[in-house]
This record gives sequence, structure tokens and C-alpha cells, in this order.
Amino acid sequence: MSETDLSTLSRPIQPMPPFVRQALVESDLLHAYDRRPPYQRNDYLGWINRAKRPETKQKRLDQMLYELEQGDLYMNMAYRPGDQKSE
Repeated sequence: MSETDLSTLSRPIQPMPPFVRQALVESDLLHAYDRRPPYQRNDYLGWINRAKRPETKQKRLDQMLYELEQGDLYMNMAYRPGDQKSE
């Protein structure tokens, strides 16, 4: 996970599973992930981690990778890199 301070998050901090890190590295999107605000990184990981079935985890991971690649989406919503959501 990025070195950005996550201590301001009010939700539990989600661990990054190895398969997510591997996908980010292999798709060359780790930097795009690290540029996202802490709440978005944490939300993505929590969303992926909560899936029970491997197929659902993969579908959510694919969506996250697509959104990072596009750069203007977050959880199927429009996102501009300057947008910040208060926690």
C-alpha cells in the first residue's frame, strides 16, 4: 500500500491481498493506485475483500483495474483527481 498516512480514515484499514498487489504490478497500475486518496484505496480493498466467491473477487478487481486505467472513475462514478471526500 502507499506510504500515504491512512490514520485519518474513520473506517478500519483494509489489508492488500497479495493477488491484488500482483495484479496492480502486472498491469502497471500500482502508481495510479497510489495516487488515489486513502479513502478510495481503502474502499477498493474492502470491497474486494468482502466478496465471498473467487469469481466476485476477480470481477471487482477487474473493475478497480479498469477504473484506475481510465483515471476518471471511482466505483462506477465520475472522479476527477482533485476530488476529495471527507471521511
